[in-house]
This record gives sequence, C-alpha cells and structure tokens, in this order.
Amino acid sequence: MYLTSEIKKGFAKTHGKSDKDTGSAEVQIALFTHRINHLTGHLQRLKKDVATQRALLTLVSKRKHLLDYMKRTNLEKYRALLKTLEIRK
Repeated sequence: MYLTSEIKKGFAKTHGKSDKDTGSAEVQIALFTHRINHLTGHLQRLKKDVATQRALLTLVSKRKHLLDYMKRTNLEKYRALLKTLEIRK
C-alpha cells in the first residue's frame, strides 16, 4: 500500500485546503509520514537494504525541515498536526 492518487487526495482533504492541495506543508508532512511508515515496515523485513535506509533518512530529514517551518509559522497547526499524525517531537 504505497502512495496512490486516492491516498494523496485523502491526505489533501484532511490536512489541506482542498482535495487537490498537495503542496501545502501540512499535506507534505502527512505524505512523508505515510511513506516513512511504509519504509519502516519494509526495513523490518529486509534489514540489509541500504538504499531504502538512505531513502528513509532523506525522508525523515525533509519532514523535519517542514516541521520546523510549520513550528515557526503556525504553532497551533503544528501541534495539531503532531497529534493527528502521532509524531513524536
């Protein structure tokens, strides 16, 4: 269950301004979180997959930068997003 257009639309509806808003920081963070969870499950099965480990670290870093941006610009949305996506920070 990787990122399909239906999953992207669902995240855009719940976290974005419209169902086609995939560029806002909230939606991007939700999409990154979904991909991170998927890759984490993959790495639990295949521990020696170094390319996936590197991709996972890249995604975590990108999500961290977006979360820092959200924290600077809109603290209330940042806290709500952490709670709904169950991200530890």
